[in-house]
Amino acid sequence: MEDSRIILSGNNIIKTYGEVSVLNGLNITVREGDFTVIMGSSGSGKSTLLYMLSGMDRATEGEVVYGERKLSELTEKELTELRGNAFGFVFQKTHLVSNLTLYENILMAGLVKLSMTEAQAREQTEGLLERMKLIHVRNHLPAQVSGGEAQRAAVARAVIGNPELLFADEPTGALNRANTREVLNLLTILHEEGQTVVLVTHDREAALRGNRILYLEDGEIISELSLPKYRDSDKEREEKLSDFLMKSGW
Repeated sequence: MEDSRIILSGNNIIKTYGEVSVLNGLNITVREGDFTVIMGSSGSGKSTLLYMLSGMDRATEGEVVYGERKLSELTEKELTELRGNAFGFVFQKTHLVSNLTLYENILMAGLVKLSMTEAQAREQTEGLLERMKLIHVRNHLPAQVSGGEAQRAAVARAVIGNPELLFADEPTGALNRANTREVLNLLTILHEEGQTVVLVTHDREAALRGNRILYLEDGEIISELSLPKYRDSDKEREEKLSDFLMKSGW
């Protein structure tokens, strides 16, 4: 998608924790409509990069730019508003509020969106419950549903209000194979509908869903693979990814 606009960029990103350097002058762009997958060995800086790009943490040096806005120039309140309205987040743990039903968890995320009225939030919540196949457990608490159902609710919560960017950090890491495929199918459908996705993963099956794979080593992007639109049971795609990962040192 080289002709699409750049909506997020990281320029010479350096992140250190004390004497430990995690990101080393890293440069990255995210284009509208991309499904960008970030891979690399444990400790390579994948999650740290996602935190920098999404404004959950600040770079030690360098600049993250969203649209025309430099994240380093935003106050904590402005960053919170940006994360709440322009970005959606899915993590390995669902972080659902334990004493709220799935319906209430999704609705509450909509109610805090500046762009949504209460009526719109309720309408979107109903639609997302149906789309995520959660109608039958809408009034259940997170502890009363399966891991896959809870993660689908977390995806619904992340995309209510139509965020421009969806960040996902190992969203299938705690799921079995069947639930992993369900969640990946949802992310793929969202991408096909125009959702820009940035996904951190160790999972080859998850990586196959991306059209752009970045490989990190010691806080730097050392290789990149471009893929066409995802198609199920695509052996050539699997072979390209396997070859890419092997050459990258996976």
